[in-house]
Amino acid sequence: MRSDFGTTAKGDHAALYTMKNENGMEIAVSDYGAILVKVLVPGRDGILRDVVLGYDDVSGYECGTLYFGATVGRVANRIKGGAFELNGNTYTLTKNDNQNTLHGGTDYYDKRMWKVEEADDSHVSLALHSADGDQGFPGEVDIRVTYTLTDNNEVKIRYHAVPVEDTLLNLTNHSYFNLSGHNSGTVLDQEVMICADAFTRADEESIPTGELLLVEGTPMDFRSGKPIGREIHADYEAIKFGLGYDHNWALNGSGYRQAASMYSGQSGIEMKVYTDLPGMQFYTGNFIEQEKGKEGAVYRKRQGVCFESQYFPDAVHKEQFEGPVVRAQEAYDTTTVYQFQLK
Repeated sequence: MRSDFGTTAKGDHAALYTMKNENGMEIAVSDYGAILVKVLVPGRDGILRDVVLGYDDVSGYECGTLYFGATVGRVANRIKGGAFELNGNTYTLTKNDNQNTLHGGTDYYDKRMWKVEEADDSHVSLALHSADGDQGFPGEVDIRVTYTLTDNNEVKIRYHAVPVEDTLLNLTNHSYFNLSGHNSGTVLDQEVMICADAFTRADEESIPTGELLLVEGTPMDFRSGKPIGREIHADYEAIKFGLGYDHNWALNGSGYRQAASMYSGQSGIEMKVYTDLPGMQFYTGNFIEQEKGKEGAVYRKRQGVCFESQYFPDAVHKEQFEGPVVRAQEAYDTTTVYQFQLK
């Protein structure tokens, strides 16, 4: 179902595409930014809860700076020094995070109109043409993001692109989840499990040093699951540098597999995260401050958490990390799934 989502400052008319499945679950995606706007899941009490933070209309997303529900690219996370070398050429990017580039610089993919190529009751496919030199990256590329809502309560996000020249690609989704409901307060009592024996150590600017540190015996160990708030104030380097959790975990295994899970005892809703990518940034909303959201909600610190599937941050500068370089005419194709159930 297509509905009006407001008009941007440039005069573009944004739309909202709503999908429902046989279990009463519902999601909504906008052609502005290819943004995941709503994820409504029935709790154990039968009440539908919107479990992602967001805004009521396109103007909120246009003005917002927290990447609620955003499709992030051309390269998610950080690139040290706002520059990189590829095939002997140096490419300069916009520095928007200290002296580094975050989520592609300032010309964000989630601040652009995407073209809807397909839409029905179960999926929507959105396309974006990124020109040679866009955000400072080489090579033009046509990007397609497809959101599918399955009858297994999966929100499936598939990213597909074939660049004309060698370039970097590392797309992700930046939804903030709160399984008790987007307007229910902090997520600190909700439980998270992450399928990772190690994480990428980072400096004070969140740039990986190149080291992988084992999580065992540290506050970074989520392998058995624990409340998010249990060790979020620990006297530990990574926690202090990130002001909470804001780190990339090196996921166990390879190929498409489970990366994480989250559970709210209040709603009974459990979410499992699956991906075919090597890493996942787990971010606990450390910088949300009095953000006016949808349905009159005012979001504050740690009212939502992100599970951003990705290649490791700054991988273009780390030979030991699987890199985001995609060669000319080769397909970049990756899928991340958020699956919901009652526990």
